[in-house]
Amino acid sequence: MKTVHKSVLIWFTPAEMYQLVADIEKYPLFLPWCDHARVEEDILSGVTAELGISFGGIRQNFVTSNKYTQDSKIQISLVNGPFSLLNGEWNFKNVGDQNERACKVTLDLTYDFKNITLGVLVGPVFDRIANSLLEAFVNRAKSVYG
Repeated sequence: MKTVHKSVLIWFTPAEMYQLVADIEKYPLFLPWCDHARVEEDILSGVTAELGISFGGIRQNFVTSNKYTQDSKIQISLVNGPFSLLNGEWNFKNVGDQNERACKVTLDLTYDFKNITLGVLVGPVFDRIANSLLEAFVNRAKSVYG
């Protein structure tokens, strides 16, 4: 089992960063490893979505359930895919008073693969993705919000 914990202080609001992470269907526009992203079910409390990974000759799809707490948290849990375990949480917290345009973004991921062969083939690719995910959203925020 692997665990990733990343955090950053950024000059954007929690609502702005939350919106970027919640907008799953736009992931292929800025995540180079994401060859498709599709919302399968959209309910009041979140979405179920499929993501496609295409990186270094490796292609895999996985489905997650994403529970939303407006502008503050997104909880991710595995529905289907090459993982035996995939849980994650994005947190978006104000820094300073409510009038400041700054927040702390935290990403925690825990994952493991269904078997050793998948772990050997897909593991290094997903490790790279997981460790660069927060940076990709920071870059997206700079591009979208200036």
